[in-house]
Amino acid sequence: MEAAKHKVSSKLHTNTSYLRDALGVDKSFDVIQLDVEYAEKEMAFYFVDGFVKDDILHYLMKLLADLKKEQLEPDALSALLKTYIPYVEVETTDDLDKVVDTVLAGPTALLVDGIPTAILIDARTYPVRGPQEPDIERVVRGARDGFVETLVFNTALTRRRVRDRTLRMEYMQVGRRSKTDIVISYIEDIADPHMVKQLKEALSKIDTDGLPMADKTIEEYLSGRHWNPFPVIRYTERPDTAATHLYEGHVCIIVDGSPSVIITPVTFWHHLQHAEEYRNKPIVGAYLRLVRFIAVWSSIFLLPMWYLLATNKELLPKALSFIGPNEMGQIPLFLQFLLIEIGLDVLRMAAIHTPSALATALGLVAALMIGQVAVEVGLLSNEVILYFSIAALGTFATPSYELSLASRLVRLCLLIFTALFQTIGFVVGIVLLILLLANMKSFGVPYLWPFIPFDIKALKDVLIRSPIPLKSKRPEILNPQDPDR
Repeated sequence: MEAAKHKVSSKLHTNTSYLRDALGVDKSFDVIQLDVEYAEKEMAFYFVDGFVKDDILHYLMKLLADLKKEQLEPDALSALLKTYIPYVEVETTDDLDKVVDTVLAGPTALLVDGIPTAILIDARTYPVRGPQEPDIERVVRGARDGFVETLVFNTALTRRRVRDRTLRMEYMQVGRRSKTDIVISYIEDIADPHMVKQLKEALSKIDTDGLPMADKTIEEYLSGRHWNPFPVIRYTERPDTAATHLYEGHVCIIVDGSPSVIITPVTFWHHLQHAEEYRNKPIVGAYLRLVRFIAVWSSIFLLPMWYLLATNKELLPKALSFIGPNEMGQIPLFLQFLLIEIGLDVLRMAAIHTPSALATALGLVAALMIGQVAVEVGLLSNEVILYFSIAALGTFATPSYELSLASRLVRLCLLIFTALFQTIGFVVGIVLLILLLANMKSFGVPYLWPFIPFDIKALKDVLIRSPIPLKSKRPEILNPQDPDR
């Protein structure tokens, strides 16, 4: 049963009594109630210090201070809205609870004695950094701007690149207490209406106090499958990447407080694409994509395969008899891999928590001292470090950070299967991986498309970076309303 709606009263003291208590004016130093009197009418401003634009509020107060009583007659509300509050974002409400939520979000509320309506002035500003290039999605040539933590800035960066009249930015709030601002962005003439409706319903069903981790909290509610490490949504901090996916028919979710935009739906192959491939000649981009695929596959399968061959010499032809360690070291190969896997993750976490000025020194210590000493004392073998380094490079070459983390877990599981059951374990592990990916869907879109289900034309565009003019159709799997470009 919904709570009773608190209406704005024509008596100012009734409104201020409720708002003072609901906003905690006396308990929070940054929530301010400013009592003023203009044109012989008592008024009250409510705003949060730090969110309000001081110069705009000062300008409005100067204009109101010059008002005469007769200037607000016979309709004071209409006069204020149309003449004496010259600002672009002004709205009204008769709900005091909406006034509370709006003030806490940043806008300023103005209540006037004798007017049973609150005036909401969206003259807010948030502490924000500049739209600098993202650290993860760097390119040699191309735009250097990236999304920031402020919702309005991110929608503006997107509209700058998508000047389509049917680009929609639909606003929502999620979180019973946090009231986090969310925008669903899509091109209405392209995106599948059923997909848009499905996302809206999924977002509206999120029932939680707040979104402390912003987009990551949204992901957990949208994707589910908490036991499955593979991501079914893609993140990007580049406006050009988001714009490209909008043109294809994807739907983007922008969450206030996060510099990453969620792209839905996506396939496994979307996580392997990078803007750098499209910033070069098609033949160069195709080569870069091929190298990236090799790196990603090696990060998953190289170590389990080498372990299988190194511990089963009979599987090797004579030409490849050199594969395998010359000196096994003091501990079994599997434990060596397990130690170095854990060690790399420890190093990664240490690098995250290390100040930038010391990060280089940390890398030198790990590479020169720990690795070399581990070999000299017989804890690790040279071949283990070599092949693990190649796999680690493939992990870091994966464009999607979420997919790289999933690849590490898959590699570790394949190693365990291979160590326990040898050839059968290696084969069964790969089969289980393919079955897992083949049964996954991202909001109804098969995760391995266009490999499963098979689409030769789409698969060619996935494997080979095609020239942009030759891409004449949008991905059919997204069910675009306008399939032809």
